[in-house]
Amino acid sequence: MLPFSAEQFFAVFSAYNARIWPAQIAAYGLGALAVWSVLSGRPWGSRAASAVLGVFWLWNGIGYHLAFFTSINPAAYGFGALFVTQGLLFLAYGAAADNLSLRAPTGWRGSIAIGTIIYSGIVYPVLGMALGHGWPRAPMFGVAPCPTAIFTFGLLMLSARPLPIWLLCIPLAWAGIGSTAAVLLGVREDLGLLVTGLLAVTLLPSWGWRRSSPAT
Repeated sequence: MLPFSAEQFFAVFSAYNARIWPAQIAAYGLGALAVWSVLSGRPWGSRAASAVLGVFWLWNGIGYHLAFFTSINPAAYGFGALFVTQGLLFLAYGAAADNLSLRAPTGWRGSIAIGTIIYSGIVYPVLGMALGHGWPRAPMFGVAPCPTAIFTFGLLMLSARPLPIWLLCIPLAWAGIGSTAAVLLGVREDLGLLVTGLLAVTLLPSWGWRRSSPAT
């Protein structure tokens, strides 16, 4: 049992989206910048994408979890701390140290990565509208935790070299936590979070991502 109802959950998103507008548009712009910088092969592409991920996770941790979601769920304090930690990890490991190596997709794995990114920004909100909780009650790309985590998995699937497992722990944990909304709250589009989390567990180790040292 959750400490809040579905109506309370969507009411929080309604208030949140109204308060932060037009940050949702800026989030799409940042997401497009991250994807373009990687697909176009810019030498600074991985750093730019890492910075965008860092901003997204920090925003969700502070702006959504701590500032809004805590009003109906005390666990949001812990969620906020995790999201802030993940945001700082992306900024330190990827943007500052330039340890991520994201490349334009190739083969079927690349197709899954692009499909995941498209799902997070386009299919996810369309499904939300079809299921009866469109704007302003809908979780939105870049400023809501679940589509942000899906987008994160999509970008990380474009990595050309192994990633440390600790960089994936919080997103994978959220894939399990956040996807419960699909069942308990009727947010069926969050089933995509569960699917992408499972893809991360199965596909990412096949690329050697269980090796924890960036030097490898």
